[in-house]
Amino acid sequence: MENRSPSLREKVKQLRRTFLDKLPGTLSEARRLCDQLVRAPSDSATLDDLYRTFHSIKGTGASFGLMEISAEGAGGEQLLLQLQGLEAGGRGAELAGMLPGLEARILRLEELLKLARDQDEATAEAPSFALSATAQQKAGKRVFICDDDELQAETLSAQLSCFGYAVNIFTNPDSMRSALLVAPPDAVVMDIVFPGGVNGTDVVANLQREMRAPPPVVFVSSRRDFEPRLRAVQAGGEAYFTKPVKAIELVEVLDSLTLGQEPEPFRVLVVDDEPEVAAYHSFILEQVGMTTRLLHEPSSILDVLAEFKPDLVLMDMYMPTCTGRDLSRLIRQVPEFISLPIVFLSSETNKVKQVSALRVGAEGFLTKPIQPEDLISAVAIRAERMRTLRSLMVRDSLTGLFNHTFMSQFLDTALAGVKREGGKLCFAMIDVDHFKSVNDTHGHPAGDQVLVALARLLQQRLRHSDMVGRYGGEEFAVILQDVGIEEARTIIDNLRADFAKVRFSAGDRDFSCSFSAGIAGFPAFVQADQIRESADQALYRAKKSGRNQVQVAQ
Repeated sequence: MENRSPSLREKVKQLRRTFLDKLPGTLSEARRLCDQLVRAPSDSATLDDLYRTFHSIKGTGASFGLMEISAEGAGGEQLLLQLQGLEAGGRGAELAGMLPGLEARILRLEELLKLARDQDEATAEAPSFALSATAQQKAGKRVFICDDDELQAETLSAQLSCFGYAVNIFTNPDSMRSALLVAPPDAVVMDIVFPGGVNGTDVVANLQREMRAPPPVVFVSSRRDFEPRLRAVQAGGEAYFTKPVKAIELVEVLDSLTLGQEPEPFRVLVVDDEPEVAAYHSFILEQVGMTTRLLHEPSSILDVLAEFKPDLVLMDMYMPTCTGRDLSRLIRQVPEFISLPIVFLSSETNKVKQVSALRVGAEGFLTKPIQPEDLISAVAIRAERMRTLRSLMVRDSLTGLFNHTFMSQFLDTALAGVKREGGKLCFAMIDVDHFKSVNDTHGHPAGDQVLVALARLLQQRLRHSDMVGRYGGEEFAVILQDVGIEEARTIIDNLRADFAKVRFSAGDRDFSCSFSAGIAGFPAFVQADQIRESADQALYRAKKSGRNQVQVAQ
């Protein structure tokens, strides 16, 4: 998060002190609930209250940078989660074995509370909500959060920062408006109701009139009824969330509003033995932003296809050394190019010959001379269809990441490149910890939510040159190019730490997840199979050593 005013930093410190001041009472309540649960193990209401107590300690502790306190809260939460999974009548025996563990965590929390208070007295620094160095490199999307509830805004900001967003928090619309007019963010998250009768929808409506290109706005509110939703739409709001906001759902909307990228230009290979004609058609396509490559000698077609990777081949029907039909059949015999669109462009007007040409697998037949707009349209439609089909073939349907087959092929290709150039490359295998338990406890939709969130985090926090894929189930793979093994460990470990902070929701329950990872790379390993196997073995060690950690292949 970017630096904010000193008064707000002081407020954050005060909120942290308030949490610490309340913690002794919270721990006393936890002991009381434990005693009550011992007397009545089947009392689900008491069990739920005790679970929420530890859950609150975990979440609030993490929000204020008290990670050891948060971890102890998480440990108690996990114990109680196991107890909640049992039938009410069968909890007694299990509870007897858990009580020492719960008591030990309460004692440890009391120790950590004293340490935290001593640390606060020894330093005037506010808890840090800054992005890690890795996130700063990728973060470029700025979000303003305007909400008079600072604690909720801080919690939401911490979640957004995990996904690479840089956040400014404002507690009143006037200060946000002043900052927005000077340096507009990529998006605004705006509360609707503010003290003094100020309405967030009116503020946004005024900004829409004041600014030539106002940023997209997402409204948040405690109200669920029709009237504020309608006002939000009329003010130009792109989305509406009711509090407490689920960060994962907000991230999905912010992604769609802020992370749109210009599509890569279509790549067209023009094959024609007449240089002037080929150059003319190439010029037409380049005028609308396409990238072209000219080929006058058909004998080099396979090398050019492999190197240029076109979305479409625009080919003359007749050439001195071979016909377009023969060249098309030759291309189709290579598995990598079996679905590559081929369009004939020829002065041939004989319908029988045109149909004969299409029978070898061409996508279409265009007749010379052709109007520029007709050529552009014909090429664009077929190239777009090719990209869509290619994407469906190489991407996972749930996460949108590259699939196992593509990642394996890309690793082979990337490794060959770094061998030639003497570079570096690392391959990371990532596995969500206790994922079966997530599905069993919270349901498969919640499990899907976890996988999609991890996919988004990896995509947004890593560089565009890095490759991210879903290897299958809860396993992911990352290929880091031009990165050494220690730097890779740091990058993946930062992602691991931030993923553990992300909050998920299933019904009325919140939960978090962690992942383990194994890393191997070149030049320590020189074959793709060795790298994959070594990364997998390192992942296995990370799992066996307690999970939620990163291991490097030896």
